[in-house]
Amino acid sequence: MKLLLRKDIPKLGLCGDIVEVAAGYARNYLLPHHLALEPTKANLKAIAKDKKKAAEERERRHAFLSSMAKRLSGVEVTIRSACTPDGHLYGSVGPREISHALMEEGHSVHTDQVKMSHNIKEVGILEVPVVLSDDISTTVKVWVVAEKAVEDEEDQEAEVSDVADDSTDDQSDKPSDKEGAHAVDAGHEDD
Repeated sequence: MKLLLRKDIPKLGLCGDIVEVAAGYARNYLLPHHLALEPTKANLKAIAKDKKKAAEERERRHAFLSSMAKRLSGVEVTIRSACTPDGHLYGSVGPREISHALMEEGHSVHTDQVKMSHNIKEVGILEVPVVLSDDISTTVKVWVVAEKAVEDEEDQEAEVSDVADDSTDDQSDKPSDKEGAHAVDAGHEDD
């Protein structure tokens, strides 16, 4: 079925395009949501305003995405993840984690914009592509570091200081062997 698009629809066409779509898609989605019309001469003339509005919106969106790509270029994010001593992650770092890390730094990047061929499964540094639109993309540097590396060092230092404190406390509380022997002997003399 041929339809005249009233708005830009990703992976289908731009406003004012005449496209061929399945009858069910047209009947159940495009026509009820007022995204398309039948391509009559009257509708072709009426769509002129919508075309101008859609072109302006495309330009604004392109400018916004271009500025966003400039802000994202050179950005580095650090993701902490639990791993083995060899550096293999127990889980993996994927688009969701990278998107979340970028959002925490103030960048509006959605999960579907982070393009990866496979999830990261080892500690390291990777360049990850971020595709903002068909013609605008950039890369961000992702540092995957061991989650427990910093915590383990702090825990080890705390344990060492605790053990040192405990050993000095234990020695002051216990009588020496000589004092204990005298106390036992003194107890037998009274009998």
